[in-house]
Amino acid sequence: MTYRETLDYLYGLQRFGIKLGLSNTQRMLERLGHPERCAPVIHVAGTNGKGSVCATLARVLREAGLRVGLYTSPHLHCFTERIRVNDLCISEADVVRLTKDLRHRAEDLPLTFFEFTTVLALQYFRERQVDFMVLEVGMGGRLDATNVVQPRVTVITPVSEDHAEHLGPDLASIAREKAGIIKPGVPLVLAVQAPQALAAIEGIAHAAGAPVRRAGRDFRISPQAKGFDYEGRSLRLCGLKPRLIGAHQGENLAVALAVVELLREQGVELGEAEVRRATESVDWPGRLERWPLRPPVLLDGAHNISGAEALAAYLQECRLGKLPWVLGLSGKRRPERICAPWLPHLAAAYVAEPGVDKAVAADEISTFLAGQGCAATVCASPPAALRQALAEWPRAPLVVVAGSLYLVAEVRDWLRKHAEVGE
Repeated sequence: MTYRETLDYLYGLQRFGIKLGLSNTQRMLERLGHPERCAPVIHVAGTNGKGSVCATLARVLREAGLRVGLYTSPHLHCFTERIRVNDLCISEADVVRLTKDLRHRAEDLPLTFFEFTTVLALQYFRERQVDFMVLEVGMGGRLDATNVVQPRVTVITPVSEDHAEHLGPDLASIAREKAGIIKPGVPLVLAVQAPQALAAIEGIAHAAGAPVRRAGRDFRISPQAKGFDYEGRSLRLCGLKPRLIGAHQGENLAVALAVVELLREQGVELGEAEVRRATESVDWPGRLERWPLRPPVLLDGAHNISGAEALAAYLQECRLGKLPWVLGLSGKRRPERICAPWLPHLAAAYVAEPGVDKAVAADEISTFLAGQGCAATVCASPPAALRQALAEWPRAPLVVVAGSLYLVAEVRDWLRKHAEVGE
């Protein structure tokens, strides 16, 4: 198979839909001799901040001289971004080779896209003889395909309402699904949570005998004039200057540093110098990512309520007034819920549908915004929306691109080509 044919096969597995459960993944891993046991695992669940926490942890471990496998989803531009070793994406040739082999070994197992890619990642990490694996949960936790590992540490980032059709109708139900990654006796690092989510998660951790390190109680991060100070039980770091911006990224950094603290206590050699280098160099594209155009462009995949609120809080700190926006949503998101926190910051909206099957209709978003007194223009595509916003607002302090990660990816693709040709 060619790489294109391989991707067609993998994406074709989506015909099996989203199938929450572990049995097929476990059976496949048994056939492969359990690659999930090849190295210690940090397992990260939550609604927002998972990718940033995973990227930070992988960079810290790498700076300490360890070979690190990082598995995240979704990707922005290409499939290979999901599977990395020491920040290098898996090669297309390895994707083709491993898919061919795993497809043969799967035989009668109807693996979904995410089950297959999870197994592929674990097999690749074993081949590359990684020292650590950092795995991001795809959705939920309890029945997610990644929940086949016995981790060294588990992590739950902030939980908010998302994917309710799969995870439950309320915050407590969703939190219980996320808490399904908790293992008996394995320490849990817990980000700041809403009261309902906190009660649900801590109840499960207590029943499992899993010690909890909780943000605000066992560790905290304090904004300073130039960066952040971190204080935990056995680790204190002052004057950290992370590349990732925004108060919520400071909270994500605190969670990652609490994991570092635990690993140090477990005997993993992670020096303060390596931690500082990691926090100052790690980035995570499409999350409060600035492009230095005229006017500058801010990309943020704020695709759920919590993410929308974090973006609004960041803009409030910036005090830039009302701005032009490029907007687009996908899935079952309701415009009135996602866009409501943004209304005080919207001068005009250029609405476009990302090129996916489940895009929210641009007319639905523009109708809501118009009803709130915001000028809204429906555009043919996300890049067309950005071009129009840049043309009509040349003196704006910032153009915001927000919503679906698919929208952000399409705009970012255009920006990369735009920068290359010097337009």
